[in-house]
Amino acid sequence: MTFQLTFCNELLAAEYPRLADQSRLARKLGAMGLEVDPASLGPEAHRLSSEKVRALRDEVEGEGIRITGLHWLLSGYPEASITDPARQAATQSILFGLIDLAHGLGADVMVHGSPKQRVPVPGADLQDTLTAFFAPVAKHAQQAGLIYCIEPLSRTETTAINTVAEGAALCGAIGNPAFQTMIDTSAAGQTEPPVADLIRQWVGRGPIGHIHLNDTNRGAPGAGSDPFDAILPALRKAGWSAPMGVEPFILSGNVHDTFALAAATVRRNWDHLPS
Repeated sequence: MTFQLTFCNELLAAEYPRLADQSRLARKLGAMGLEVDPASLGPEAHRLSSEKVRALRDEVEGEGIRITGLHWLLSGYPEASITDPARQAATQSILFGLIDLAHGLGADVMVHGSPKQRVPVPGADLQDTLTAFFAPVAKHAQQAGLIYCIEPLSRTETTAINTVAEGAALCGAIGNPAFQTMIDTSAAGQTEPPVADLIRQWVGRGPIGHIHLNDTNRGAPGAGSDPFDAILPALRKAGWSAPMGVEPFILSGNVHDTFALAAATVRRNWDHLPS
């Protein structure tokens, strides 16, 4: 299977504000792409002009890699909500703009985590609420040629969509192949371990559109004790060939060392497998 690694950029951006510098480091460490937090592009990234979007894309591709996706979609929009009826229309408008941004940047996938913007409304049916909210978002993503993933998160972050099965149920309710779910190894490792079994259950068998690799201690792969020697073989044997996003939330030393550790851990456990 093809090995493709992409780096989530929020920690990179904290040390290297320019996308070109982030891209240079990513390529040096063996990644083929960046997965971008829109907030790292400035306020109201959903309103960026087509000229600015083209310049950002050129900045990354000029370093020999590409933007593979967007994640933390609503982190820069504290007022947004996908569940509060009074704020849903404005939030949909933001997401439509971010889909257009992702398309302009040449991305393939969008990852919807953003726990603070998905707080359930008491008394409302969560699946009905999310189905109605995401159906037009999924349609817009489909028209842009993108996969839009709802990310199951741990119960310490949110009570809205914690398991892959819950994400898959929402996908089924929406019924659009552009709307999928995903596996984040840190969240899954906290909620429904072992992650390798979860991969065997869902990858290649269900609507899994993306993978995030991180430790349950919130660090990079290799920064803790999570069994990436089981997780990576399960992914490879399941036929995964799309980019895998490295998403640490805490550093192991500096940014370079954190992503170097991640890349080495993932590559080692991917390569040490029978073909």
